[in-house]
Amino acid sequence: MMDYRPLGRTGVMVSPLCLGVMNFGGVTNEADSVAMVNRAIEAGINFIDTANVYNAGESERVLGVALKQNGKRSDIVLATKVFSTVGQGPNDRGASRYHIMKACEDSLRRLQVDHIDLYQLHRPSQTIPQDETLRAFDDLVRSGKVRYIGCSTFPGWMVMEALATSEQHNLVRYISEQPPYNLLDRRIENELVPLAQRYGLALIPWSPLAGGILAGRYDEKNAFPEGSRAVRMGQTFQERVSQKALDVVPKLRAMADERGITITQLALLWCKDQPAITAPIIGPRTMGHLEDALAILDKKLDDSDRPLFDALVHPGNAVADFHNSNDWMKARIVD
Repeated sequence: MMDYRPLGRTGVMVSPLCLGVMNFGGVTNEADSVAMVNRAIEAGINFIDTANVYNAGESERVLGVALKQNGKRSDIVLATKVFSTVGQGPNDRGASRYHIMKACEDSLRRLQVDHIDLYQLHRPSQTIPQDETLRAFDDLVRSGKVRYIGCSTFPGWMVMEALATSEQHNLVRYISEQPPYNLLDRRIENELVPLAQRYGLALIPWSPLAGGILAGRYDEKNAFPEGSRAVRMGQTFQERVSQKALDVVPKLRAMADERGITITQLALLWCKDQPAITAPIIGPRTMGHLEDALAILDKKLDDSDRPLFDALVHPGNAVADFHNSNDWMKARIVD
């Protein structure tokens, strides 16, 4: 039986996998997207994540269509994000009060809802003081348009600064952080995981399958299959496909074969059951991808297997760089 997990210290319970809909309204058409939302809910997933920037707002719009048609909005913990560029104007991005207030209204309209359950800052701002951003979020919560707030891909020190700022000014606080985390990049274990455990933050990892690397999508370092994420996303993702990462894949596949599950299921299971993790975000492009992930909802990682994973990539280390799109991360993985 699937166990629902607390979303940080809120008391809200969410499924141990979060449905990420970044592909919806883009490489996944509307009809297929709606079908996958319905299938995920049917399987017990009650946590769905999107962002205003995904497919120029189409991801939010299609998700809104699905929830309107199936009437399941009240059963879902609905999360979206704000920060990235959504227009040509100088204020069509960022963490300013001006942008956040307008972006929230736009997201509510596309999603066809009257509130967002978890509104997240998609990336940290290096220029806008956190009290400016948190004050805007606080007003959205007090107005009833947002229930909780979270951050995404923040360095540990900025998460801690945000928590301290909220306490100092009596503002609503972040209840979650959404970092990149998978077997190939375990660096959040050094600071962010202990911080989350100490302060009751939910961790909602993105790219738990390393963008398809842990699915065996790539055979050679510089050979990218047509239609793959490396082709669609370009250099930023291509730099993540390191030889050291590719060397992990056959060893992980052998472990999966021994356990009678797919390599993607084993990689996802590992991420789901790591300490402090609330719900990895799965990002299916097809119904087949979704069904593969749903199969582990009620499975548990065997504790006796943990040293085997640690032997592949040492705790706190990385063999692929999933922080390479972040301005604050100076370190790079040397292949």
